[in-house]
Amino acid sequence: MLRFARKRMLASLVSLVGLVILVFFLVRLTGDPTDLYLPIDATDAMREQFRANNGLNDPLIVQFGRYVWDLLHLDFGDSIRRARPAIDVVLEAFVWTLQLAVITMSLVAVLAVVLGSLCAFWAGRLFDRAVTFVSLIGASAPDFWIAIVAIVLFSIHLGWLPTSGTGGWQFWILPVSVLFIRPFGLIVQVVRGSMIGALSSPYVKTARAKGVKNRPIIFVHTLRNAMLPVVTVMGDQAAALLNGAVVVETIFGFPGVGKLMIDAILQRDFNVILAAIMVTAFAIFLMNLLIDLAYLLLDPRIRA
Repeated sequence: MLRFARKRMLASLVSLVGLVILVFFLVRLTGDPTDLYLPIDATDAMREQFRANNGLNDPLIVQFGRYVWDLLHLDFGDSIRRARPAIDVVLEAFVWTLQLAVITMSLVAVLAVVLGSLCAFWAGRLFDRAVTFVSLIGASAPDFWIAIVAIVLFSIHLGWLPTSGTGGWQFWILPVSVLFIRPFGLIVQVVRGSMIGALSSPYVKTARAKGVKNRPIIFVHTLRNAMLPVVTVMGDQAAALLNGAVVVETIFGFPGVGKLMIDAILQRDFNVILAAIMVTAFAIFLMNLLIDLAYLLLDPRIRA
C-alpha cells in the first residue's frame, strides 16, 4: 500500500509542477497591475518603483525562478492588494470553501446512496421513476441557472432566505442546495445502476434463499461490492465542487476560495491567484490519493 501511495504522490507532484509553470505565465497575461494600483497620472518613475517593490520589473524567467525558489521554502509571496502573505489570505478563504464542500458532499453521499439503493431494489416502480426523473433533471441543470432561479424565488419573491453574504445557518441554505443538486443527480444514477447489477449476482440469490431480509441484502451484502464505481464518481464530484464553487460563491457573495480567485484575477493580484490555485490543486490531488486508497480497502484484488 505504501508503494502504491508513493507512485500516486509522484504522479501528483509532476502534475503540480506542470500546473505551476502554466499558471505562472498565464496570469501575467491579465495585464499590468500598475494600471490598477496607481493613479492615471502616475509617472514612469512611480510605476518603476511599484514594479520593483513587487518584483515585477525583472524578466519573466527571472521572476519565475525566484517564485519557484520561494515556493520550495513554502513562501507564496505577498498579496499586492492586501499587503499580507498570499497563503494566509487563501487559507482563510479556503476554510469557507472546505466547509461548504464537506457539508454538501456529506448530504450527497448519504441521500444518494440510500435513494439509489432503494431505486435499484424497486427498479421500475413509481418510487424509482420519480427519483430517477428528479435526479436526471438535477444532473442536467447548470449551477449558475439554478442559483439565479433560487435567488429570484426564495430571496426576492418569497423573502425566506438572504441573497448573499455569510452569517447564520440561513446564509448556507442556498449555496449548499445549489451545489447539492448536480452531484446528487449523478451519484443516484451511478448507485442505482451499480446496485442493479450487484442485486442480480449469485451471492444475493443465495442470501435470499437462506431467508436473509431485504435490508441486510441491500446495505450489507450488496452495497460494498457496488461501491467501486460510486467512489470514483464521488471523488470526481467532490473535486468538481471545489472548482464549481467559483461560480456559486461569486453569485452568492460567499467568501470562499472561488470568489477570492475571481477577485484576485480582476485585481491582478498574481501571488493570490497562484496560491489559490496551488492550494486547490493540492486539495484535489490529496482527495484523489484518498480515493485510490479507498479502492484498496474496498477491493483487495487491486493491490496485486
